[in-house]
Amino acid sequence: MKYLASLTLMFSLCVAAAYAQDGSVKMTFSGTSAPSTIILPQPDTTSDSDNFVGGGTLGTFTLTDVRAIANSPGTSSTCSGANQLFFSELAGAGVFRFQDGSLLEVALTQGGDCIDLTTNVAHCTVTFHITRGTGRFQHASGVLTMNENVTAVAIDTNGDPVADAYGNPIFFAATGGFTGTISGVATAEQPNDAQQ
Repeated sequence: MKYLASLTLMFSLCVAAAYAQDGSVKMTFSGTSAPSTIILPQPDTTSDSDNFVGGGTLGTFTLTDVRAIANSPGTSSTCSGANQLFFSELAGAGVFRFQDGSLLEVALTQGGDCIDLTTNVAHCTVTFHITRGTGRFQHASGVLTMNENVTAVAIDTNGDPVADAYGNPIFFAATGGFTGTISGVATAEQPNDAQQ
């Protein structure tokens, strides 16, 4: 009986150790952003989508997300001035796919885009919380903050005199990174049947 109890304890400790990776996350990415075909049900917003490839603390990944960005400028203490516009990000979600096939799902909790009209560069800061995952992320929780720099690649004018003067950016190049904390990540790849 003592032997069985000892084995049970050892097994429990091994399982706990397999999910003991708690700590800080640092990842970088690059990719593209564009208007989304998925429309998020948020009033007075436009839905944008990102497609990124990157790597870092958690391994190599792709990320696809959709975000609802306010159509009208708002106010921000960190983005103000005659040549800056601030747009709130009101909702969104994304899926990271890692090289081993594990998925990590996130939901947007807050965000904003600061557009500098003199440089035509937007700086976006978005906070995501982890909602669920598969494979080595099936027990994951935590918060990730994305810092992104975006520049316009294609501009649509539609023959509009105002748009001809300023342009309506519709396709963007993006670079940036994620920082944050995560817990409950398996220390090793899980077999395919465990990635449910």
